[in-house]
Parts: sequence; C-alpha cells; structure tokens
Amino acid sequence: MTTNAWIIVLAVTVVAAAVAVWLYTRQQRSRKLRSQFGPEYEHAVQQYGSLPKAEGALLARQKRVSTFHIHSLPPEEETRFAEQWHQVQSRFVDDPGGSIEQADQLVCEVMRARGYPMSQFEGRAEDLSVDHPEVVRNYRAAHAIAIRREHGDSSTEDLRQALVHYRQLFDELLEAHGARKGQKI
Repeated sequence: MTTNAWIIVLAVTVVAAAVAVWLYTRQQRSRKLRSQFGPEYEHAVQQYGSLPKAEGALLARQKRVSTFHIHSLPPEEETRFAEQWHQVQSRFVDDPGGSIEQADQLVCEVMRARGYPMSQFEGRAEDLSVDHPEVVRNYRAAHAIAIRREHGDSSTEDLRQALVHYRQLFDELLEAHGARKGQKI
C-alpha cells in the first residue's frame, strides 16, 4: 500500500470513530433527558417538532433552572400552605369554579415561596418540568380546564379533576406526599 492509501484509510477510520463517538454521546444524552423528563420529553418533541430542537430546549430549561435558588419551605410555611389548601379544597362543594381559581393562585404562591420565578403559564410549566416532570402534565391539564371554565365550557367533574391535578402539583411542591396521599375530593 502506498503512503496516500494509508493516509486515506487512517482518515476514514478517524472520521468513522468520530461519528461513532458523536452518535453514542447523542444517544446517551437523549436517554438521560428522556429518563429525567419522562412524559415532558415527548411533550417537548411534539411541541418543537424534532428531537434535536426538543432536546436543545430541555437542556436550556435545565441550564435556566440551575440558576434559580429553589429551596424547601420552612415547616411553618408548609403548615400555613397546607391549611390554605384545606380551605381551597373544602370550598369546592359550594363554589367549584372559585376553588379552582384559588388552587391556581395557591400553587403560584408556593412556587414563588420555593424560589421559582413567576412568568407566564407556559414558562412556569417549563420551569417546573425540570424538577417535577411527572406532575407538570397535570398542571397543564388543570390550567386547560381552568381556561375552559372561564369560557363556561367545563363541568363540575372537569373542575373536580382540575382540583385533583392542582393537588398533585401542590403536594409535589410542598414535598408532602405522605400527609394527604389518601385524601379524596
């Protein structure tokens, strides 16, 4: 073999190795993002229309949220919020629509108290998806029901389901999974 042939073989081998490493790295990144974001990963793929765009957006979320000072609540704040939630939930029977508004406001208050910046709804949902990917879908569903309620297009059962969704997010944010887990509306 000539020197030129060896150089070509070596160059092709290096390029093939680089492509293999790139593909492996990208596959690992995708696997990690899919694992971390769960159902939110698929939501992002649908929203952005391609894996590279969705993964770029998810990575940007991670980077943005890493700059926030997200923290647990002191016990007295947890207790205060839990009491407020109990009032929201007990109001449901007499005023389902009003309780949904209060539930949304209370979730926003807890988010603010934990250190999440309060942006428009989709920004809040994206921020939550980094640390709470399993319940952000419920948050979107509850919000959609609340919007339909504003237009007079939701049943009491829809509102009940919205309250259940808000409660799941509320519990995640309060880190109080065991305290109310068995309660029903």
